[in-house]
Amino acid sequence: MTGIEQLQQMIDQTDNIVFFGGAGVSTESGIPDFRSVDGLYHQKYDYPPETILSHTFFVRQTREFYRFYRDKMLVLDAEPNAAHRKLAELEACGKLKAVVTQNIDGLHQRAGSQKVLELHGSIHRNYCQRCHKKYSGEALKKLFDEGQDVPCCTCGGVIKPDVVLYEEGLDSRTMQESISYISEADVLIIGGTSLAVYPAAGLIDYFNGSHLVVINMAPTPRDRQADLLIQEKIGTVLGALHV
Repeated sequence: MTGIEQLQQMIDQTDNIVFFGGAGVSTESGIPDFRSVDGLYHQKYDYPPETILSHTFFVRQTREFYRFYRDKMLVLDAEPNAAHRKLAELEACGKLKAVVTQNIDGLHQRAGSQKVLELHGSIHRNYCQRCHKKYSGEALKKLFDEGQDVPCCTCGGVIKPDVVLYEEGLDSRTMQESISYISEADVLIIGGTSLAVYPAAGLIDYFNGSHLVVINMAPTPRDRQADLLIQEKIGTVLGALHV
């Protein structure tokens, strides 16, 4: 029996699944993992991504932060792939209870998923740090297109993306809700993540269900604990499932 057939069997036998995903879920939609090293990055930026995407860097070098954010993070034209669509189908038929994601691209919602817990925020939500006026991702892009290197609100305040930067804490309500879904799940599917970013990766410790499934191209720290390990692209695996 293949790994996909085993996963299909697990899914057929339960209606309490939670999916925990990371950057690998969206790379098949053309959104690069910002940690990947490419020639363009080396040519354009003087700091590593983890430095640029820190709270301190945002405050001290806002213009350079936004240069990277606009180039690498603010991806508004990507389309959901087979993984996003299948997860939405599984939720619609009552199998999947929640998607817990480290991604900020909003593709799960665009595919139709309703219960999406965004651990690291979203590029589609932005707010003025002075008056707290809200801006969509499209509105932020428009300010860039109008020539603003540092996007500012109509009140003059600097706009900040509602994404969790390094040195910032995760939203406590989102964390608690994620813990609740994971701890009560029968099947937890981990997909497209190296499980290297904490505290998000630590949520896996709350799983007490029947089957832990890991779907990832590269090894993860949880491979030995997995009841089922599939080292293939997440879109290929989930796309082959029948709902």
